[in-house]
Amino acid sequence: MSSGSNIFDRRLLRMRQRRARRLTPATFLLDRVAADLGERLSAVLRKFDVAVDLGTPSDAVRRVLAANKNISTVVAAGPDDDDDGLRVTSDEEALPFAAGSLDLVVSALALQFVNDLPGALIQIRRALKPDGLLLAALIGGDSLTELRSAFAAAEVEVEGGISPRVAPFADIRELGGLLQRAGFALPVVDSERVAVRYDSALALMRDLRRMGATNILVERQRRPLKRATLARMAEIYAERFSDPDGRIRSTFEIIWLSGWVPHESQQKPLRPGSAAQRLADALGTTELAAGEKPKRLR
Repeated sequence: MSSGSNIFDRRLLRMRQRRARRLTPATFLLDRVAADLGERLSAVLRKFDVAVDLGTPSDAVRRVLAANKNISTVVAAGPDDDDDGLRVTSDEEALPFAAGSLDLVVSALALQFVNDLPGALIQIRRALKPDGLLLAALIGGDSLTELRSAFAAAEVEVEGGISPRVAPFADIRELGGLLQRAGFALPVVDSERVAVRYDSALALMRDLRRMGATNILVERQRRPLKRATLARMAEIYAERFSDPDGRIRSTFEIIWLSGWVPHESQQKPLRPGSAAQRLADALGTTELAAGEKPKRLR
């Protein structure tokens, strides 16, 4: 997800999200993330005058923010929809906010579709005030591994090759470094895996359609998916990833990011040599000089 190339067709993403809203949306992941975000924010004992919900494709997070007594104003930032309340039409890749104008930025299941994630984090960092907070959840790289595997095997069998069908989402090991490079202090990255069960792989794909999360890769195959490939994928999925009752499993990895804009009130690491007690004393052991060998016990 770098600025060097486009991985995702952002225009197609918006079209798919609008289509999902016209259908009966599948919001169980968003609702779960919104509830978790509310719990995480409840542990932060400070006031936020202006909070922005960046790109979240429903109002689930904004309802949570509105219920938080420590947040004064909630602004939605994203493409136009039928939302009530304050809204700024924007794109996650080009934020319209002035430097140092926001106290809190949150985002749920949106930033995984940004082509330049490092650049987006830098823009968020600039828009936040000193001691401002970023709290975001995004889909991680271990998501939909079962679907990826089943599609690859089916395409090799039926079509003799593999085409890109499941997005290469961010790896948790990279994201802490991205926060630091963007200028965030006290960065924290953690993840959880959510296992969802379906009657079939086709039911899973219907849910992805209702999430607005079907294939938006720039390098996607443009011709329609062959029925034979789809049928074989469903068979392989059931063979490899089903439970004893016949239902299949699908894994979603949710990665959480949090970071603060540096401020003098924040905790800082101690200076080297400033400790009040030696580590050896705390551990109840003997400190050896450099190069000195420990005595052997007889």
